[in-house]
Amino acid sequence: MSDRSAQPDRRIRVAIVFGGRSSEHAISCITAGSVLAAIDRERYEVVPVGIARDGRWVLAPGDQRLAIEGGRLPEVTGEGTALALPFDPETRGLIMVEPGTVPRALGEVDVVIPLLHGPYGEDGTIQGMLELAGIRYVGAGVLASAVGMDKAFMKAVWSAQRLPIGPYVVVKDREWRRERKRMIDEIKELGWPVFVKPARAGSSMGIRRVAAEDELDAAIEAAREHDPKVLVEAAIAGREIECGVLEGLDDDPAEASLPLEVKVSADHDYYDFDAKYLDDALEFDIPPRLPEPVIERIRALAVKAFDALGCEGLARVDFFYTHDGTLLLNEINTMPGFTPASAFPKMWAATGLDYPELVDRLIQTALRRRTGLR
Repeated sequence: MSDRSAQPDRRIRVAIVFGGRSSEHAISCITAGSVLAAIDRERYEVVPVGIARDGRWVLAPGDQRLAIEGGRLPEVTGEGTALALPFDPETRGLIMVEPGTVPRALGEVDVVIPLLHGPYGEDGTIQGMLELAGIRYVGAGVLASAVGMDKAFMKAVWSAQRLPIGPYVVVKDREWRRERKRMIDEIKELGWPVFVKPARAGSSMGIRRVAAEDELDAAIEAAREHDPKVLVEAAIAGREIECGVLEGLDDDPAEASLPLEVKVSADHDYYDFDAKYLDDALEFDIPPRLPEPVIERIRALAVKAFDALGCEGLARVDFFYTHDGTLLLNEINTMPGFTPASAFPKMWAATGLDYPELVDRLIQTALRRRTGLR
């Protein structure tokens, strides 16, 4: 093991992991660019680690631009020094692997920030690897990450906890191929319109609004390009509200931010990928124009949703607030978008925790958490 821990004045070593194999690769890069720009370099020694779309891990250049430029999305190309993460709790370090040379250690890592969105990152996969290696990390653990990623299981857990959710149908790969008519009949019972989405994707990837049966087949096939498991939800007429949650420090309970209302410009029918990231089509009201008791109900329910899944670190909880005053959970995101323009940091800034302080809070929470079963 490295003797870095014997140096009391050393900086805390943070590996920031971004990119990944999912369709949300670019959004992960944008998030990482924001965190890299905000993190306190006097307190933290940063190791930027990129994961290419083909799964290769590389030591990313420190000056790499990770932002949307001219409508072009950033990407980890896979070029650079290859890295490997040993599954050895006694080492807890990164290994540099160069062709034709003996691998050499880059030193111990104190904590990892896995800024990965979607499958192969946000879904418990990298969390499991870090657990095996005995490395502390920011965010939810293996089970909460997996359940939070899979919207079907997420809703099943919330339903079992008697938390309010809307009607939905799960379309599994085998059932869609063998029992398509039965699945369509079941979906029709939801009424029109419905929203069709991949069960395990985010950033509004693969989502379509379906107004009639003749549009359904194409929408499900489009979602299946991202995930063979698809969720079809009844459209909820109401306002879209989001709320940030942070794990409490030490043994304190989780905390909820001031909530936010998402408003989409008239050029977009709903909260899709282009509206979120490319067209500057969103407006946020923080807090929403709602009575104070409703604001407090949202914050309390956000914490309940977070705790029901056993989340750690952070999450963004999304709601519908209907015209008759009903509050319904839509979904949870255990590694939400984290640029300064994203909803999660904006909510916490309005609550009194600015972006650099938020990054520091997440790191400190992860460092205080013990490794292994909790």
